[in-house]
This record gives sequence, C-alpha cells and structure tokens, in this order.
Amino acid sequence: MARTRPDITVPDLSGKLAVVTGASDGVGLGMAARLAAAGAEVVMPVRNPRKGEAAIAKIKQRHPEAALSLRDLDLSSLGSVAALGTTLRDENRPVHILINNAGVMTPPDRQTTTDGFELQFGTNHLGHFALVAHLLPLLRAGRARVTSQISISANEHAINWPDLNWERSYNGRRAYSQSKIAFGLFGLELDRRSRARDWGITSNLAHPGIAPTSLLAARPEVDRARDMTAVRVIRALARARVLVGTVETAQLPALLAATSPDARGARLYGPSGLGHFAGAPAEQALYSRLRGENEAERVWRVSEKLTDIPFPTDEGALPDQGSTSESDRPR
Repeated sequence: MARTRPDITVPDLSGKLAVVTGASDGVGLGMAARLAAAGAEVVMPVRNPRKGEAAIAKIKQRHPEAALSLRDLDLSSLGSVAALGTTLRDENRPVHILINNAGVMTPPDRQTTTDGFELQFGTNHLGHFALVAHLLPLLRAGRARVTSQISISANEHAINWPDLNWERSYNGRRAYSQSKIAFGLFGLELDRRSRARDWGITSNLAHPGIAPTSLLAARPEVDRARDMTAVRVIRALARARVLVGTVETAQLPALLAATSPDARGARLYGPSGLGHFAGAPAEQALYSRLRGENEAERVWRVSEKLTDIPFPTDEGALPDQGSTSESDRPR
C-alpha cells in the first residue's frame, strides 16, 4: 500500500498580502502557489525576472485566478534590498505574511556579496535582516507573520565571531551553518522585540528537512558547474520515498509556520519524521545553538552595524545600538 504523502490545509487568505523570497523555483515556488491558491495576493521578489515570469506562468496554469506579481530583488546587494523596500513602502500596502525563504548554499570557493560580505552570510542572513528592517512599517501595519527558513545546518557548528567574513580560512559548510544560525537567532530576537515593543509582528522559524531542492544543484551564480553528489543521492532517496522528503513536502513546515492559526512566535517548525529529515510538519524543539538570548542580541546588534540599518525602538525613534567590538566586524 502506497504511503500517504504529508500535507496541510492552508486557511483562507483572501485579502492578505504575502511576500515570498526565492519564489522563482523549488520550495519557494511551491509556497507561492499554495498561498495564492488560498486567496492571498503574492509578491515574488526575484533576482532573475525571466525565471520569475516562468514561475508565475506555471502557477497560473493550475490557478488561473491567482494574484501574483514580481519585484526586483538581489539579496546579495543591500542596495537592491533597499530599493525593494522603497518600492513596497511607496505602494503603502500592509504586508500580512513574509516568508524569508531565498538562500545560497556552499559555493565551492569563497565568494562575496556586492557589499563585501561572505556570500552565504551576506545573502542568507544580512540580506533578509535588511529586508525586514526596510519593510517594518508595512509588517507592523499588517500585524504580519514573519517566517524565516533556516536549515538543519543550524544545528551544527557555530558562528565564527572572530572572522564573520571567513577571510582567514574558508569552509563552505561551516559558513553556511553560520549563516543559518545567525538567521535563526535573528528570527527569534525579532519576535522578542516585537512583543516587548508592541510591533504586532509574530516571528517564527521553519526548516524543510532534507529534500532535492536546487540549493545543491548546478548553479552558475555560485560557480557550481554541475550537481553535487549529495543532491543526486537525495533525489534517488526522494524517488524511493526513503528517509528524505520531496520538494512538495519540504515546503510544508514554512507554510504551517506562516499560515496556521495554531503556529506561534519564537518557535521552530520542521518535518516530524526520523531525524527531522522528512515527514508531516510539526513544532520541534529549538536547536541548542538558537537558545541563547545574549547571542541573539549580539547577532542583532552586529547586523545593524554591518548593514548600517537600525531598527526603531519606538515609533520614529532610532535604537540604542550599544557598542560593537572590533572583533564583531568582518575584516
């Protein structure tokens, strides 16, 4: 007897505006389709407009009435993030759902963003940190649910505080892990600050488990000419439905975290199967590396310093950033 594939019911989202990064393919595309099918208007900020247009066409084949639109966004450029923030603030529409999903994983060699940060840290964490800061008025107006997509890699390694930019000795997997730990700590700190300052935002985390997404596939933008062996193995296991999930099931934890009336802030949602690699989505215990509030405050403070984008403490006020030590700065 064939096993039933896990799924969730996405509630009616009519009248809601959702923003999903990384929605031009893979897990992000699937989430955008599910949100649109539930009645949300979905904004898809993309780096490649051609891929974005193809993604919209694909969604509309199944959901002709879907309300979808593209915006330009390159998370590896703080200027691009700021431009998107200006565009959406000028449109002045409350954002009800933000899924921070886009990311890059383990380039074969160290690369940097437009602003000189190690590519994974700069894109996966700092780019999304800046995006939330620029969209904060719209998120507050929509009393938004912000879901940030981390990874099981956030349960490995640590933040390389002496060398955040990985200039002294680059390790792609450790740098990826750092980016996801920092991003997770930011998502949890966002919920704490929202509650303390009455921003009205609920922030939580999700991870997709293990699935054959494009993160480890051939990607010219990270100088990866061919699929990695790992993704070929994962594809074979996914076809056999052994141990790992599929692109369809990998989107479910973030969808649950972003839309379920039962999903809560400062929580982590992921697959519930063996090793949290696959299975039905559910709340799970926070990774040990995400439990330190002092560490989260440090990530927040350093991220403000590096991006030069302070969050307000109150309406119209700039935050007390405290002091950032020289060791917190990439060299």
